[in-house]
Amino acid sequence: MTNKDIYYFSKSEYTKGFDASKIGIRGKRAMELSQLKMPILPGIIINSNIASKLETLKLIDEYKDFLKKVEIETGKSFNSTTNPATIKIVVSPSLEIIDFPSIHTVGLTDNTVEAFKNIVGENFAYHEYSCILIKGVLNLFLKMYGDTDGIDKFNKLLNKIEKANNIKDYRDIIADAKTFLPKKFFEDAFFQLDFLVKRVSVFLNSEEMDDEDTAIMIQPMVYGNYGKDSYSGRFYTRDIVSGEKTIQGIYFQNEFDDASGKKHSIGNIDVRYKKQLDKISDDIECHFKEIREIKFTIEVGKLWIIEQSSVMTKSTQSELKCLLYLLEKKIIKEEYLINKIKPFQVSDILHPIINPDSVKGLKTIEDGISGAPGAARGKIFFDTEDLLEAYKRAIQLDQSTDFILCLPATYAGDVKAIEVANGVLSNEGGYSAHASVVARQYGKVSLVNPDIKIDVNKRQFIIGNITVKEGDYITLDVPYYGKPRIYLGKAELIEPDPHKSGLMELIEIINKYVKDFKVLGNADTPKDAKIVKLFGGEGIGLCRTEHMFFDTDRINLFREMIMSTSKEERIKSLNKLQKIQSKDFYEIFKSMTPYPVTIRLLDAPLHEFVPHTDDEFNEFFDYIKKSNSTLTKEDILFKCESISEVNPMLGHRGCRIAVTYPEIYEMQISAIFIAAYNLLSEGIEVVPEIMIPIIMNCEEVKFIKYGKKIEGTFIKGIEQIEKYIRESIKAKKPINYKVGTMIELPSAALQADEIAKYSEFFSFGTNDLTQTTHGLSRDDFNSFMPDYSQFDLITSNPFKVLTDPVKEMISIATTRGRLTRPDLKIGLCGEQGAEPKNLLFLKEIGLNYVSCSSYSIPIAKLKIAQIELEQKSE
Repeated sequence: MTNKDIYYFSKSEYTKGFDASKIGIRGKRAMELSQLKMPILPGIIINSNIASKLETLKLIDEYKDFLKKVEIETGKSFNSTTNPATIKIVVSPSLEIIDFPSIHTVGLTDNTVEAFKNIVGENFAYHEYSCILIKGVLNLFLKMYGDTDGIDKFNKLLNKIEKANNIKDYRDIIADAKTFLPKKFFEDAFFQLDFLVKRVSVFLNSEEMDDEDTAIMIQPMVYGNYGKDSYSGRFYTRDIVSGEKTIQGIYFQNEFDDASGKKHSIGNIDVRYKKQLDKISDDIECHFKEIREIKFTIEVGKLWIIEQSSVMTKSTQSELKCLLYLLEKKIIKEEYLINKIKPFQVSDILHPIINPDSVKGLKTIEDGISGAPGAARGKIFFDTEDLLEAYKRAIQLDQSTDFILCLPATYAGDVKAIEVANGVLSNEGGYSAHASVVARQYGKVSLVNPDIKIDVNKRQFIIGNITVKEGDYITLDVPYYGKPRIYLGKAELIEPDPHKSGLMELIEIINKYVKDFKVLGNADTPKDAKIVKLFGGEGIGLCRTEHMFFDTDRINLFREMIMSTSKEERIKSLNKLQKIQSKDFYEIFKSMTPYPVTIRLLDAPLHEFVPHTDDEFNEFFDYIKKSNSTLTKEDILFKCESISEVNPMLGHRGCRIAVTYPEIYEMQISAIFIAAYNLLSEGIEVVPEIMIPIIMNCEEVKFIKYGKKIEGTFIKGIEQIEKYIRESIKAKKPINYKVGTMIELPSAALQADEIAKYSEFFSFGTNDLTQTTHGLSRDDFNSFMPDYSQFDLITSNPFKVLTDPVKEMISIATTRGRLTRPDLKIGLCGEQGAEPKNLLFLKEIGLNYVSCSSYSIPIAKLKIAQIELEQKSE
């Protein structure tokens, strides 16, 4: 091209030294295909230097030179009356904007349309001549002129075009257009091209345009309806859901596009074209280092790539599989892969996702609070016992076990239902509510929607004019980031497989870049511990022993202990529980070796374990009567009421229970050491860490660690219990164990230097630390959080993203603790430790680890690896 501001491209050459900043996004895509020597149609790009100034420029000779090259490449001649070439004029903005005008089939005139008709048929030919070309012109004029003279005429013609469906309609439209477009427009294809390019240029100079870097691209058109050896279609470079390395898409034979005709799977296209498309697909994917969508046309056996673009709808699994493929081919490095995947995306390959095609037409309830991410579907139940009964029945009859638990809030007795259900829907609490915490622990889905009205008695929930009854199917869609939804009906779910999704390979790569700052998992059962290890957890940072008592075969035994009227009765029940706990600890320690396991002694207040429903109460009464026939229902009710508290979160819980009932902690500590010494005798090294919860001051730690003798009463501490177990088992050597505390109260953070004298590790419990620092209830805060967000009084959920005051508490405790004990091991337990926004701070202030639910471990580890890489490059 002679004009330096006009660039040429084709499958074999392109203008060297073009300015990529001046050709817009579509121009860049075309140039990239040309550089890759793809079978792209030839074209020219009028760059942004002159694209809006063409009205005064004479470029007809440039167009004619270009059209000669078009004839050579395509075999079709512009303005020909035998085999006419048509042109499209495309606006190429600098950003991805959908509603930008483009004009097709430029070059169809009264002289050329007859020849075009002989190839594609009269109906299609005149449709293109009238509806496509003229509609493009009219849209352009309307954008340019708005409410100026002639708009009514334009609108009337547009209405005609919308209704047109036969030759007569098309000819009428052309006749009407001839009343306001120049006569030469319908006689001279070159005049038509120049006229339309200048009109587009005027549009670029209008007030509507605010993009100074917009260019104009001109290319010939090809058609997939030129005969049986002609096709049109589009495809992805790989399956955008599974990531399988096979092109995925559709094609139409002897059809212009997908507006009509029967579609076929791209895999079934003629093998000679399939081979070409496979090669093109791989080359484009390797060049752009991502999955791309490709549009193509085959005209009389000749393949042309029309366009290629990014794919916004691809799954994380498909993106990861693509990156692993590129890594294997040495096209990218591990560092590129780590930085390319966003931490929140990892959630998509840990949990089921919804097939978007399956929810079209389903009623949707939007909004809510994401408690635990993923997608879940099932019949809805409003009672734990009913759900468990339905689950047992479904197992026996080999039926579907897809269930969703729906309750205002959940408690200890509901854990078993959450474990077997696919998800839980509630309307109280939020991200840190019981339902959400337990759901994350079990890899289930949790959605909290305060707007729904749950009526447990009527077995239904209502929102607006929608009523959902027990037994109805719903689908929960809870993204890690984004707006949660409830679909009324059964969606199709795509289940994750960590061994096929690429997750295991990703974790293996991440582990190379996660160094001193570790990620541990929260696990309460041997099954949980195995998942922690599978997902790359380097130990258990929080084993919540109270969760071990929630199983159906244990909860009544624990309730029996609570109902005891003497220490001797409590010890009888505790001895039974000790055997169960010891077995659990044995299996957890064994599955996690050689990593450490941090066991938090009982934290929950006793009132959480008592029956909460009539069914639970009656079941427990039937149980207790077998061992204590004198106990009445009134006795049980009195005991339940006597231990209930107005504010249990700040009440009789954690180490405070050990002061009142030291035998409970003695049972748990004994169970820990019996399990540890049994494994040691088998030659298996274990690293138990005993964590004391809800500490206020150092005296509590001393009391539990060393015991106390006062007024003839001797309370055994951890040291005495360990010695007693060791001597009873006749172990050859003492086990290596640690005693630490949970820092979850401001008083503990401020006295960290004193507490560190007796603690070998700290673990920040940031849910309670946030509650007590801000005076916020994590279960009630969500009722007024939207108002605080609306008025910008809070920037994010404080139970997810650490606030500055809580950060300061963590910093103070870390600094003061290490002044006393420089080798103090410090971690943070809870989902705030998996939140990517918190991890840089926690790493920089010197924490050794975070511990989160097993399904959040890869998310946290990926972010830490990204931080390591960023700091390495600085």
